[in-house]
Amino acid sequence: MSAQDSIVKARPEIAFYYPNPTWRSGDWVKSLILFFDGVGLLVPSYMMGRPEMDDPAIVAGLREHGLLHVLEPEIIVDAAATEKLATAMSDIISSGALDRLATEPTEFAELSYSRLGGYGDQGLADMIHAELKSRGLARDTDDGVSIPMHPMVRSLVLVLLSQILRPQGAQLGVELSPATDRPEIVVALKELLSLPDTPSAGNVVASDLKFVGVDLGAVPIDEVLSFRREHLDQHKAYARAVRRFVRELSLLGAEDQAAALTEREEELTELADALSTTASKVWKQPASFALSAAGAAWTFTTGDPVGAILAAGAAATGYSSGSSIEVGAYSYLFDARRQYG
Repeated sequence: MSAQDSIVKARPEIAFYYPNPTWRSGDWVKSLILFFDGVGLLVPSYMMGRPEMDDPAIVAGLREHGLLHVLEPEIIVDAAATEKLATAMSDIISSGALDRLATEPTEFAELSYSRLGGYGDQGLADMIHAELKSRGLARDTDDGVSIPMHPMVRSLVLVLLSQILRPQGAQLGVELSPATDRPEIVVALKELLSLPDTPSAGNVVASDLKFVGVDLGAVPIDEVLSFRREHLDQHKAYARAVRRFVRELSLLGAEDQAAALTEREEELTELADALSTTASKVWKQPASFALSAAGAAWTFTTGDPVGAILAAGAAATGYSSGSSIEVGAYSYLFDARRQYG
């Protein structure tokens, strides 16, 4: 492990929830927090206070213990992030890959102007907006702070942001790890990484969704946090192993990948079984909370548009000097199944 890797590992790992400013199920977040050092939300200024309104008890519990990190897109989606977003969106739009969406009737969804980069580089944000409007994929703002657009285009922007903003965590002293409870969003990430003629194509790896804990929806947040203090290291080890599974396998060739798959799966299964056994004994419920990951890692090379978008400034400097630079994208996926009877 390099010195840089050691520094990254030493940072608190925050589950950077996306695609929305608040989670879909606060009950699931009580299970998610067992695996990370906190939860991060990207909340536009005009929606500040929304998490407290949507889920007051859980937000209060997380805040009390310093486990909730609210990120402001007006600040964190800066000029550099906006440039990467504009480059990616322009390439995708000009390819015609989104054109078919304009022919499908659907209700548009709102994306805050700040998450489109309006505060980082207004000109680039307006350019993206104009390109989408010209193809019938977005409309003019109705409220002055958000932009109506096709829901799949909105999801694409937010998938890109979840990866583009990861380097910003270093400025905050944390490691931002994208995490979502929406399987379709992870599918969109895998499709992005599998674009033809890019080094990441063919490198995408996904771990199986293994049930490793229980749905803690009915458990008071204070009891969850008490359990977390005792078992955090064990849960974090599993999350790291899932992420390592994706990275290591995606760096291997097809033959080596097949040979290593069984070994890595056995490791994850052993860790998952240990977690689910502990949780089931403590909470007297069968395991019903699952955590997996999908993504790819590859070497940044000339003509690699996806790698260029994800590479940080230091990586770009290394690339220009001719050294090999590993880049990657990944997302955790968490899910729960209600137990009845």
